[in-house]
Amino acid sequence: VSDAFRMHKTFELTDFLLVRSCLEYEPEWLKVVGDIHRKPVFPVGQLPTTMYEEDNTKIDAWREIKLWLDEQEKGKVIYVAFGSEVNPSQNELTELALGLELSGLPFFWALRTKRGEYDDELIQLPEGFEDRTKGRGIVCTSWAPQLKILSHDSVGVFLTHSGWSSVVEAIQFEKPLVLLTFLADQGLNARLLEKKKMAYSIPRDDRDGSFNRDSVAKSLSLVLVEKEGEIYRKKIKEAKNLFCDETRQNNYVENLLSYLQNYKKAKI
Repeated sequence: VSDAFRMHKTFELTDFLLVRSCLEYEPEWLKVVGDIHRKPVFPVGQLPTTMYEEDNTKIDAWREIKLWLDEQEKGKVIYVAFGSEVNPSQNELTELALGLELSGLPFFWALRTKRGEYDDELIQLPEGFEDRTKGRGIVCTSWAPQLKILSHDSVGVFLTHSGWSSVVEAIQFEKPLVLLTFLADQGLNARLLEKKKMAYSIPRDDRDGSFNRDSVAKSLSLVLVEKEGEIYRKKIKEAKNLFCDETRQNNYVENLLSYLQNYKKAKI
């Protein structure tokens, strides 16, 4: 069966829905979900990620990355990562790379050139890109410790696909967001973040959804450097209290546990 059918049947046959969100962030949309499916909807909080210990191989990799980050100016590095599912086209990758080059800003790019072993759509950086940006930028095609990179003082903005885990991690470490969405729920996430002035989306052509190097460079400069971008830098710091408050998060979990216990008793 199709994924759409599978999702429809899941919603139809379930008794209640759990959503990674909180009432303080989007009460109206949580209500919409409940109205559509006519089932109880429980926000479980934003579930901020906790730091964890890596094995020795990964510790060594982080040590090299940290050495480079330590040499950079505080709050001026762009961290670029689009998760494990996004696979930009060759043209999108080229415009993104040339936009980073055009910005003149330092960057660390965690780049996946393939989504998996059987992905035959191998994409490549523009010829000479790494030579021209040597010293100012790093392209990492292997494992990169996102939490540790985001927590570093030299990182000033996160260019991401608007996947919710990445959004929460950016807010956790107070890193302003520049968004470039590709699939699934990313566009919906981005629209709401934009409305609340918590992120800025790279403009796309209304006709075909394309973007260019100029819009990439201007968007990064706006959020990281320019006065106009102060609102995004301010709002992301304010959001941390909402997304990462331990007491609020615990209350959501306790509320859910209480419902599950009462639900079980009622079933028995």
